[in-house]
Amino acid sequence: MAPEPTALLAEVLVRVASITVFIALGVGLASVAVEFGAVQYIAGLARPLTQPANLPPEVGTAILATTASPTAGYGMLAEYREAGLLDDRATLVAVTMNTFFGFAQHIFTFYAPVLIPILGLKVGLMYVGARALISLAITGTGVLAGALLLSERNVDTTVEADVDEGAAVEADGSGGARDRRARLRAAAESTVEKVRDIVPRLLVVYLVVATLVAYYEEIVTVLFGSPDALGIAGAVAPITGALGLPSAAIPAVAVFAVDTTNGAIFVAPLIENGTFTARAAVATMLVGGIVSFAVSTFKRSIPFQYGIWGREFGSKVIVVNTVLKVVFIAVALVVLLAPTAI
Repeated sequence: MAPEPTALLAEVLVRVASITVFIALGVGLASVAVEFGAVQYIAGLARPLTQPANLPPEVGTAILATTASPTAGYGMLAEYREAGLLDDRATLVAVTMNTFFGFAQHIFTFYAPVLIPILGLKVGLMYVGARALISLAITGTGVLAGALLLSERNVDTTVEADVDEGAAVEADGSGGARDRRARLRAAAESTVEKVRDIVPRLLVVYLVVATLVAYYEEIVTVLFGSPDALGIAGAVAPITGALGLPSAAIPAVAVFAVDTTNGAIFVAPLIENGTFTARAAVATMLVGGIVSFAVSTFKRSIPFQYGIWGREFGSKVIVVNTVLKVVFIAVALVVLLAPTAI
């Protein structure tokens, strides 16, 4: 039996309010961490990776910069390639190794403070963990490729690359130019801006999804005369059957492909009402991630990579990134969609 509208609205408001508190707290702590340079410590993991990958220590500095600012990290690698320190093959290996460290920044700035509170601790950690393992696998592939494919012929350590490493490291606001009060103020402003951007969407999308879930049959009956008039189940059955996911995965993937935050907001109530198991929800979001990646390649990756590397080499970077991400997301889906998993 569908709940009363007032009860449904109250339930949504309570849920949104609790999520807002956690988002504000998480974003605030994350912003402070970024302002004071905490993310730099993750980059210490990069240094032992360059030696087995047959790359010079300078690449470790670029990875540090990627953790703080992907643009800065890519820019440094572009300078190393331009100066002749790295040839094309070595640069592709370095770009591949950058993947996990670029992802690490988003743990502090998005996944932990925003996505996990929306999805809930269990599903949020499962999804972020899956994405982290995918990124780590790609980085590991880069290290292995360097060990197998690179030699002294691919690296010229006699050249000097004119790279402003200090400026790149300070790209995350961790430089010494600003005092503590200014950093705290910047963190507070960042927190307010992000919460102000997320909460209205959270409220609207959550209310729409909760309403559709609660009153789906009534809405379809009023509009089309029968609760089965749309034939949605039959239309999506072949797709969901192939993936082993419920039919609700189709609109969830569509929303997630357009915007990750809205996709998480869409999926959250479907987890709570039992439409999705935790594994099915994560698998659905990973499928949405593949579609989203395809869209973002045209909207953001092509302009960015072409701007950094030029058309020819930028195309190679895009192809390598795309193939590796799709392959390892597919591997994660195989695990999550195993018959005994969902």
